[in-house]
Amino acid sequence: MSVADSVFLKACRGEPTEKIPIWFMRQAGRALPEYRAARGPGSILDAIRQPELAAELTLQPVRRYGVDAGILFSDIVVPVAAVGFGVDVQPGVGPVISDPFRSAQDLRRLKVLDPEADTPYVLETVRMVSETLAADGIPLIGFAGAPFTVASYLIEGGPSRDYRRTMALMKEQPELWWRLLDTLAELALASLRSQVAAGASAVQLFDSWAGALSAEEYERSVLPASRHVLEGLADLGVPRIHFGVGTGHLLALMAGAGADVVGVDWRTPLDQARTLVGPGRGLQGNLNPTTCLEGWDAVRDEARDVISRGGGTGHIFNLGHGVLPETDPAVLEQLVAFVHEQTPGGTAS
Repeated sequence: MSVADSVFLKACRGEPTEKIPIWFMRQAGRALPEYRAARGPGSILDAIRQPELAAELTLQPVRRYGVDAGILFSDIVVPVAAVGFGVDVQPGVGPVISDPFRSAQDLRRLKVLDPEADTPYVLETVRMVSETLAADGIPLIGFAGAPFTVASYLIEGGPSRDYRRTMALMKEQPELWWRLLDTLAELALASLRSQVAAGASAVQLFDSWAGALSAEEYERSVLPASRHVLEGLADLGVPRIHFGVGTGHLLALMAGAGADVVGVDWRTPLDQARTLVGPGRGLQGNLNPTTCLEGWDAVRDEARDVISRGGGTGHIFNLGHGVLPETDPAVLEQLVAFVHEQTPGGTAS
């Protein structure tokens, strides 16, 4: 089977499939003992800069779980780190910026991304993995961080609970805000286009923290930048997925940003999400990641509900966010087998 005929890409295109495709966000991660053994200590950015290691970490969950797509082992801050803004990813914390974004002068630290010069290791990893996966007809998903989510890290200096500084810049200095988001949109677009050129068959734009915004704030101050990224990929002909956490109130707006598939977290049932997203777009999701810590019976029951609400054609099964480190890989193996046994559009057995 060719990659183009894979169930994952068919579902992204809204075509009927013989089985429900499934993959997991953060499927290459600390839940896998082989990941921990191969990855070793140090920053994730160090591992990403080693193509052979990054390729192995990308492939491990595909081999272990039998999922229908691989997702590149990387991080949403790789482009801003590569252009020298000063970003590290601390274990157990996330992206940390020693000198956060504070004024227009900081825009000078965000130079134009030249993927071949700035992130050649990413492109080499994509080439290696996509070639390996293609032998089994499995696509590779490339990804980038959406402008708002990356901006929030740069402004806050790291993860935040209230996004206070981000909101202040957005509302009090709108001109500077748009200059920042436009710059980050171009970084994301350049990174995604280079990943596709290197062999990625689909892309996902992670706007992980957009759920902190009201619908009005999102539409006015964020949506245009995300739309610029997603529409800037239209000529490449690869499926585009758009995902955020806590974005049930934003799904209708996110659906208008230009993606082919909208990711849904566990808070919004998929039948409700389909109404909000409207026709012509696929849905991805949305089993609660914490359910995977409760044992197989709980996982199976919730998976049945997700499949029933997913509506068959155009549904890609996933968790509502990333795999938690404490998750038993055996449970995810069972989940993949269970989903593959179900009939798309039918009642889960």
